[in-house]
Amino acid sequence: MTEQPRPPDDDPTARYQPPGGYPPPPYNPPPGYGYKPPSTAGDERTWILVAHFGGAAGAFFGGTFFGWIAPLVALLARGNTSPYVREEAVKALNFQLLWGIIGLVGSVLICVGVGFFIVGAAWLIATILGVVAGVKAANNEPFNYPLSARFIR
Repeated sequence: MTEQPRPPDDDPTARYQPPGGYPPPPYNPPPGYGYKPPSTAGDERTWILVAHFGGAAGAFFGGTFFGWIAPLVALLARGNTSPYVREEAVKALNFQLLWGIIGLVGSVLICVGVGFFIVGAAWLIATILGVVAGVKAANNEPFNYPLSARFIR
């Protein structure tokens, strides 16, 4: 392969290309593309953790009936000022509401006999997945709750 001679400095129209060509420019996705982790600013991150871990604690100690309170508080406290807090709090609130309703239905079905299993499963699922979501949020990783419904958008 022979090198191209460098053009004289007095010819502004001549273009020099290095041997092998130029490397391709780096790919920068357009703004708004993909997942953007929340900033590590203490206030935003704290409210996101309150939504997830608070939902898990409410489900654990309240028997799935009170798991929705902490995500609702986080949504009302910082949902209007931070889109990240709103997104995570809505995810946690929808999940905890669904499993709270399932636990309530299981409580009604206790007299039939299958309610104990339903309440136990709802309690375990709401607690374990709430903790998993909190750990993922603490590491700035995206997490979408499985077995969830969208009541609130």
